[in-house]
Amino acid sequence: MPHFSRRESIRLFGAAAAAALAPAYAAAQQAAAAPTLKGRIRQSVTRGTFGKMPIDEFCRTVKALGIVGVDLVGRGDWPALKEHGLAATMVPGAGGIKDGLNNQAKHAEFLKQFRENIAAAAEFGWKRVITMAGDRAGISDADGLAACVPVLKEAVKIAADHDVTICMELLNSKVNHPGYMCDHTAWGVELCKRVESPRFKLLYDIYHMQIMEGDIIRTISDNIAYIGHFHTAGNPGRRDLDEQQELFYPAIMRTIAQLQEQGKYEGYVAHEFGPKNGVESLRQAVLLCDV
Repeated sequence: MPHFSRRESIRLFGAAAAAALAPAYAAAQQAAAAPTLKGRIRQSVTRGTFGKMPIDEFCRTVKALGIVGVDLVGRGDWPALKEHGLAATMVPGAGGIKDGLNNQAKHAEFLKQFRENIAAAAEFGWKRVITMAGDRAGISDADGLAACVPVLKEAVKIAADHDVTICMELLNSKVNHPGYMCDHTAWGVELCKRVESPRFKLLYDIYHMQIMEGDIIRTISDNIAYIGHFHTAGNPGRRDLDEQQELFYPAIMRTIAQLQEQGKYEGYVAHEFGPKNGVESLRQAVLLCDV
């Protein structure tokens, strides 16, 4: 057995005690750093924002910032969210950006995806699944609109049975997703009207719609009945919500909060941007949107 001097013993004991206390100290530090929020806006964040961060660390980190949910998160991470008291605020539904619901040849496949993914979401208590229109690929906007209706009319029946809402994302086709069909609010709203179900709404991405349309606050206010979810990011560059970008998020968030208080909106606002300064960038976004 090795012999330790009194000084070595004290040093080793101190190191062991520090190691034992480290998790508690880290938790206390995290709690002390957590901002006190008004909470009028229920804020979420996409899993990809810190995609390389292990899921438990990710959950602890975002929860300490006052975030209550995680967007675009796969089934493998759902148990961890439950364990940490976070909601999965948007999960997979059916279709993709390039090959989406306007492809009638794949409607049977998309309905199968909806059945499986909606049932899985409902089992965990998640309320929103995402879908995409797909690229134009030579299809006119009118024909694409007509093509999406029948598959969605069937999908909303499945969603209603499970108390889930399907949300189609509005994306820009000017910078990030050339050819994407659901690239204007008016197109998405018309689709909602034709589907005729409260189980189908739009995921209004503020960054994408700033590029395509602008007039964000008026558009949100006029069309809130058809909006089930929001994404944020600074424009240009899909970066931080800071003074280097053109959107004034406090005014946008006040509009959403007021619509919520009027009973016209009950969803989340999810941050989806590439942070310049890691967790600090996300912290600043949370504080900015806490109106």
